[in-house]
Amino acid sequence: MPTISHFARELRWSAHPRPPSPLQPSTALRSWLLDSGSLTAKLLKLSHGEFKVQVLRQVHARASRSEALALGIGFNEFCLIREVILRGHNQPWVFARSVLPLSSLTGSLRHLRKQGTRPLGAFLFSQPHLKRSPIALALISGHHAYLPEALMGANPVWGRRSIFSIDDKPLLVSEVFLPDFPGARENNQ
Repeated sequence: MPTISHFARELRWSAHPRPPSPLQPSTALRSWLLDSGSLTAKLLKLSHGEFKVQVLRQVHARASRSEALALGIGFNEFCLIREVILRGHNQPWVFARSVLPLSSLTGSLRHLRKQGTRPLGAFLFSQPHLKRSPIALALISGHHAYLPEALMGANPVWGRRSIFSIDDKPLLVSEVFLPDFPGARENNQ
């Protein structure tokens, strides 16, 4: 699996409503991409409770340039980077990448260092003072090397990301809707 510093081409994330590409997601997928509620809760409902988190890796590393700029941190600052697959009906539906600056993982957020297979979204949306930035979108293809190769289908996939802030401590979460996600089929119109 590529490390952050080996991304073949940095992704271009664009805030809604400006499209990141002349290609557009289907109406069904667009509603998932732009939904500001808990993706975990929606996936639990869609899967009728047959939902689980598969941890691919959790490492201390530097964020990509784009991620550091979005978080407002230095390029050399270390973060906890967690990559997971959110599975519904045992199918890989969403690849999620969370970038948590170590400076944010203090006090009440310290326990996020050992999140394990618990969904991060369940914790985030339980916080009464949670703030979320506008959602940014990206069209992701294999040359970005953002996803593990085994998850990348023949066609580009759509992703979203936003900054969550709890007590002024930022966390970046990106979610990429994989080819097996029920709403991703025929995603480019």
